[in-house]
Amino acid sequence: MTAQTKPSPLKTESRPFDEAQTKPIEVLPVRELKTLFTWKAPVRPFKERGRDFWTTAGSIAFLLAVILFFIKEWLLILVIIAVMFVYYVLSNVPPEEIEHSITNRGIRFAGKDYSWESLTQFWFTEKFGQKILNLQTRLVYPGRLQMLLGKTTEEEIKDILAKYLLQETPEPSALEKTTDWFSKRVPLETT
Repeated sequence: MTAQTKPSPLKTESRPFDEAQTKPIEVLPVRELKTLFTWKAPVRPFKERGRDFWTTAGSIAFLLAVILFFIKEWLLILVIIAVMFVYYVLSNVPPEEIEHSITNRGIRFAGKDYSWESLTQFWFTEKFGQKILNLQTRLVYPGRLQMLLGKTTEEEIKDILAKYLLQETPEPSALEKTTDWFSKRVPLETT
């Protein structure tokens, strides 16, 4: 029997250098970052809630908590209390104002850059009397960016974004349809 020697996995095989097989690396030009448009606006839509809203919302939360008390769902009762607390805080603390930017490379929102390749479309909506720029992303999180326009007009932003993205309003999701239906059927305050 002859023993065959196996090459050591750590030993590297030396190859002769062949200049004909090497190609120079192609250097792509770097696009200089240019800010096309900047504006300041609050982080989120804000509306102070009145007494009617809080009595109606509190009554609904209390009735749900009583029902959950009888079926011994303690954790859901705590979730309802936590959600009411967070919503109360968000409704009473005005949002901070941040700067939004549109550049030749993408959008800067809340200190984070989103390239044009990660964005698919844009459209405008309104909430609490405030105009909102919506941007759909290819990312899992966040799936959608919502930026308030503040004192900026839609036309100023639309002219720039139309060069990079498609302006198209997507079909509302099942959750959006449900919340719209619920908010129309059960108004929590009189307008």
